[in-house]
Amino acid sequence: MAKLDRDGVNIHYEVHGRGPTLLLSHGYSSTCRMWDGQIAAFQDRYQVVVWDMRGHGESDYPADQSLYSEALTVADMKALLDQVGAKTAIVAGLSLGGYMSLAFAASHAERVRALMLFDTGPGFKKDEARAKWNETAHRRAADLEARGLAALNTSDEVKLTRHRDASGLARAARGMLAQQNDRVIQSLDKVAVPTLVLVGADDTGFLAATDYMATKIKGAAKAIIPDAGHAANLHQPARFNQAVEAFLARLPSAA
Repeated sequence: MAKLDRDGVNIHYEVHGRGPTLLLSHGYSSTCRMWDGQIAAFQDRYQVVVWDMRGHGESDYPADQSLYSEALTVADMKALLDQVGAKTAIVAGLSLGGYMSLAFAASHAERVRALMLFDTGPGFKKDEARAKWNETAHRRAADLEARGLAALNTSDEVKLTRHRDASGLARAARGMLAQQNDRVIQSLDKVAVPTLVLVGADDTGFLAATDYMATKIKGAAKAIIPDAGHAANLHQPARFNQAVEAFLARLPSAA
């Protein structure tokens, strides 16, 4: 089990295969296990890097709330690429992992060869909408503290996962799921790398966000996966992998 020491916080990560690096980031309250189907599909041609965010799965669950943030998550991603020797990577993620992939691109554009954004959104321009989102995140944190892991929902990407307890997830909800500003959504028109925006046709909460990102990111490709919800890669793995494969095949060769 590989661990990356981030100032005393151990981050679990795995490296599968060889080739151009593909960094996959999971959704909130999921873990890297949600990507097993993509590891199997792409490790023969890519160096597939998966990991557990702070407070999730096999990574550490620090007790200090200040050790959970968007900035630290982005820094963890950069450290992972450094660790595996990747100057650039195809940076991809689902839901919170997709948002953090956009945040990473906004901070470290020089490290991003391409972006793939699955069933995700770019945050909010309006303070009121962001505040409403954050209220939900804080309620989720309080519920996890009150009921423990029983408070987790039963979505497919969550059912696959194992967490030691709910403490890290509660702090991650407050520090990573909750959003501080509009930096990410304001960065969309600055994205200058090939981008795939993908959503499950039944993921109604993210259809509008998908359309918005596809419009704002210059030249973005959009894919809608039929008969799939929020975890499109789990609901329709063959169709999901086919869409990813078609996008990757169009990328310029790595320098």
